This record gives sequence, structure tokens and C-alpha cells, in this order.
Amino acid sequence: MLLQILLFLAGLGALYYGAEWLIKGAMSLALRFGIRRMVVGLTVVALGTSMPEFLVNFFAALWDEDSLALGNIVGSNIANIALILGMSAMVYPLAVQPPALRKEYPLMMLVMAAFYAMAWDGTISRLDGVLLVAGLAGFLAYLVLDARTETSKAEVARELLAATDGNTPVELLPMWKKSLYLLGGVAGLALGARLMVSAAVNIAEALQISHVVIGLTVVAVGTSLPELAASVLCAFRREPEMTVGNILGSNLLNILFVVGLIALIRPLHVEADAITIHFPVMMAFGLLLLPLAWTGYRISRLEGTVLVLGFTGYMVYLALPYL
Repeated sequence: MLLQILLFLAGLGALYYGAEWLIKGAMSLALRFGIRRMVVGLTVVALGTSMPEFLVNFFAALWDEDSLALGNIVGSNIANIALILGMSAMVYPLAVQPPALRKEYPLMMLVMAAFYAMAWDGTISRLDGVLLVAGLAGFLAYLVLDARTETSKAEVARELLAATDGNTPVELLPMWKKSLYLLGGVAGLALGARLMVSAAVNIAEALQISHVVIGLTVVAVGTSLPELAASVLCAFRREPEMTVGNILGSNLLNILFVVGLIALIRPLHVEADAITIHFPVMMAFGLLLLPLAWTGYRISRLEGTVLVLGFTGYMVYLALPYL
């Protein structure tokens, strides 16, 4: 058991640093081409922080661990809203741009509702995977068109100066260093995901804990650490657009990118408890986000505390049967 815990922690560390390196390299390339900050948060940062979920689910699907895979996605989306946005707001109140509530937030809720509807029959089929990947293509096309219509040269210049790596703008990193960050990030994510899934399955079997609960809790929070690190760092730097954009984008990509591609590889079985309990909790936290963000277009420290307490209560509920 001690060995499995150590392997899990080693995988978690590899995931964290892998995501950090991947984000740094990808962001430097994205800013180099003048992509605005909100779009960087919705795409580059969100994709980088969603890679742990993808790789964990990829290995879980290969080993027929559907419960772990689906639990990881649902749990990660819950953690993104309740834990990560909540903790970021507790660090520094988050201003929310009205366009994000009019555009990206409804998209996130629509995709989560579609995911729930697809799971209702107990299977995420290959056809569902095709529809999700098509949705991913549409989402990326929308972002490209939106970026073209809203980005100005002055805005891009300000953002290039604001995105710093220590005292050096990340856009000015040499190409070899950008490539090294990207390759090191991918390698770290792959190694970390394999270690985490293997250790999590062994721990669940040793303690006789449901694999879906392990996916919803330990694995989901573990794979959400890159989002947590990126969002809290953005909060410290007073960059709310990237914090909120990262969470909205991560939740969208967790479903469209991760579930979509995994379902194309093989259909995923959905347990009854996930349909009746865990999916509704995910939708409830998503709906709760709207009134919190709508009041004054900001998420205050008090509202952030409410989100974190709600997440803590959900974790306690999941743990009660095993106490």
C-alpha cells in the first residue's frame, strides 16, 4: 500500500510539472502570434491543463476502467468550478467579463447538459464521441473567428508585455526552450498519468473503495491540480480573464476533447449512481456559478468561500460510506 501511495504521488508530481511546462511552452507560442488573453485561457491554457484528464482517461479506457474514467471527468468539472474558482476568488476577488457570461458560459452549460443526456442510456457510444469531437471543431472555429473580430494590436501588445516568466516575457523565450518545455511537458504528463491510474486502481481494490469514487475524488482533484495552479497564479497576478477562461475552457475540453476522443477509441459504460447523483451535482455547481458571477460581474471572497464549502460537503458525502 505504501508503495502504491508513493507511486501515486510520483505520478501526481509528474502531472503537475508536465502541465506547467506544457502550458509555458504553448503559451509562449500562442502569444507570439498575437492571440488575446481570454482566448489563450480558453484554448492553450485550458488544453494544457486538460491533458492530465485525457491521458488518465486514455490509460483507464485501455484497462477497461470506465468508472474511473467517467468519475475523473465529472469530478474534474466539479472541482474546476467549486474548488478552483472558489479558491482563486478567496485569493483575490475575480472580475468576470460580461461577454464571457453571454458566450462561453452558455456554451459550457450546453456541453455539460449534452454530456449528461448522452450518458442517460448508460453508455457514451462512438456516435456520441463523433458528436463531441464535431462540437470541439465547432468550438475551436468559433474561438478563431471571435479572436479575429475582437483582437486589437494595442491589446495584444499589452498582453505580450504582461505575460512574464520571472522577468522575461514568455514570448521572448528562444525557440529551443519553447520546444523543450513542450516536449518535457508531454513526457511528464504521459508518465504521471500512467503511474496515477495504476496506483489509484490498486489502492481502490486494496481498500474496497468504488472505482468511480476514486475517480471523483483523489484522481479528479489530482488531475485538476494544473488548473488549480494556473488559476491561483492568475489570481495572484490579477489576471481574472485567464482564470475564468481557463475554467470554462477546461470544462468544455474535458468533455469535447477528452470524452469525445476516448469514446471514439471505445464506448464508455456509465454507472447508475453517476447518472442519478454525480452528473446532477456537476450541473448544479455549473448553474450556481451564474448568479455568483452575475452579481456585480465578480466572484467575491465570500462567494468563493461558498463554492469551496460546497465542494467540501460533496467530498464528505462521498467519503461517508467508507468512514
